[in-house]
Amino acid sequence: MQSRTLGRSDLDVSVLCFGGNIFGWTTDEQASYAVLDAFMDGGGNFIDSADVYSRWVPGNQGGESEEVLGRWMKARRNRSSVIVATKLGSPMGDDGTNRVSRAGG
Repeated sequence: MQSRTLGRSDLDVSVLCFGGNIFGWTTDEQASYAVLDAFMDGGGNFIDSADVYSRWVPGNQGGESEEVLGRWMKARRNRSSVIVATKLGSPMGDDGTNRVSRAGG
């Protein structure tokens, strides 16, 4: 897969950025790992995510995608070779704030 330097940084990213909005809710963890492994095996290293992707789904709080990505990177010990892009600014809390309350946290 082709890659490009990201802006003025020294980051070399694949020309395809994989959208991680499906992880942890429409695609279970095992299937998410398989898709991520295939993307990396194909030369990809650039993954996009946002903590608000699944917040609106009953039973989810948001951040499910990031949790799956984090566990996958830990299991594969590949954090140094993965570029994760994210977004911010969307409300996470019901009061319009960017915070979400998690059990125990």
